[in-house]
Amino acid sequence: MLVAVDHVQLAAPPGSEDRLRAYYAGVLGMTELPKPSALAARGGCWFQAGAVQLHLGIETDFRPARKAHPGLRVRDIEPYAARLEARGATVTWDDTLPGRRRFYSEDPVGNRLEFLEPSGELGHFHGP
Repeated sequence: MLVAVDHVQLAAPPGSEDRLRAYYAGVLGMTELPKPSALAARGGCWFQAGAVQLHLGIETDFRPARKAHPGLRVRDIEPYAARLEARGATVTWDDTLPGRRRFYSEDPVGNRLEFLEPSGELGHFHGP
């Protein structure tokens, strides 16, 4: 049985680690995690904020994820969006999801990220 998401991995091009650190740590406010030595030689970076972990893995034939994306829940979304904009990140608001305030941004290698916060009554998915 599934109990939680352990981490989300995104791809990045070779040599992009410094730009990733500047964005994920400097702009988003995440903490870089040390990679296990067996994996560190592959390059890339791991980041964490609370229970959220994002792993950026190096991919030689990298193409940014423009549609697929992690949905990252935030608190105080307006000030958080202002933080991103003040640090040079783009913020594109989207009001089409009922019960949530959200915006999209891109990391420095073009991967799409969604940031959202519940607002009012949330609809619940009872699928399949």
